[in-house]
Amino acid sequence: MNPIIETLTGMDGLSDQVVAMDLLISAKSGVRNYAMAATEAGTPEIKEMLTRHLVEAIDMHEQISAYMVENGWYHAWDTNEQISLDLDNINTALNLPTL
Repeated sequence: MNPIIETLTGMDGLSDQVVAMDLLISAKSGVRNYAMAATEAGTPEIKEMLTRHLVEAIDMHEQISAYMVENGWYHAWDTNEQISLDLDNINTALNLPTL
């Protein structure tokens, strides 16, 4: 998004947070899918390959969540703080000017 428009709408910084959260959700889905696929693998070779991908997906999830925690966008261990952040984001989205 254009930085001027982001500032005028109050979205500056929020765009990066939205992209990071979407990536985190996708990473969680990948972990879940690889875990399920590994348990259903038909051969030891396929199971080993899927397990390797699972470990890589877990590592990616860890990196994304650490990045979000560092930026104050993710509070996995403090539910009240996460709810407060989510409510602030909801209010920002609801107060965006319509074009």
